[in-house]
Amino acid sequence: MPETEHINFSGMLGRFSPIGLEEMESIKLMNRIDSKYLTNEQTLLEVLADAAEAGYRVLETGGERISAYDSVYYDTDGLRMFYDHHNRRLVRQKVRTRCYVNSGLTFLEIKRKNNKGRTKKKRIRIPQGQLQSFSANPEACAYLEAHSWFRAQELSPSAETLFCRITLVNPAKTERLTIDTRLCFKNFRTEKETSLQDAVIIELKQDGRAASQMKGILLDHRVKPVRISKYCIALTLTDPSAKTGRFKVKVRTIEKTIGKKLVTI
Repeated sequence: MPETEHINFSGMLGRFSPIGLEEMESIKLMNRIDSKYLTNEQTLLEVLADAAEAGYRVLETGGERISAYDSVYYDTDGLRMFYDHHNRRLVRQKVRTRCYVNSGLTFLEIKRKNNKGRTKKKRIRIPQGQLQSFSANPEACAYLEAHSWFRAQELSPSAETLFCRITLVNPAKTERLTIDTRLCFKNFRTEKETSLQDAVIIELKQDGRAASQMKGILLDHRVKPVRISKYCIALTLTDPSAKTGRFKVKVRTIEKTIGKKLVTI
């Protein structure tokens, strides 16, 4: 697969004041509203310039302002979690392991969406070496059974997602913004790989009682909200046998946003 030429955001991020992890984790958005947006790296550069001017701060950990993530999504042999999403089941779950590459911290995570559209996440720390298999970890297996519908024996790695993340917070600490770039996907079952090239996925988490300055910045740059799942896009692009009709529209939206076709090998 040809290497995508990416924008280096380090210089732009140097214009932001930092915020540490401890202060970031102390920010509680009790009446939280989550929204996702899709754009490209060139537009993101313009959004970041406006955010810096507006006084947003950037999360800095270990001297780094861009963090690498490695996530492995698990599913049943029949892809139940994928199809629950595809078939618009309101109450659904996803199971993944996630490694924060810069620190090596690794977790088993269970994401649960209720019929109100709210997502809650529970997680337990696991050794980094268990990213692609935690079935030999009795504590992790018990945690999975206690907090999900699944047992470890039913699940196996389905898709891996790798990306780089920038996290911003507004001056009033009423909203957080995660910005994911350089997204790459690998399917463990078909062995196919792909990337979203210079596409960018933004997630805005805001206090529903406060006005969002970032929404105005995104609107100024014609960045519109979109519902998108990394796992579902990964399978749509890498599993030709899966029923993916609903998500093919999302793929076309990504291609229109970056002005090029996505390639799977």
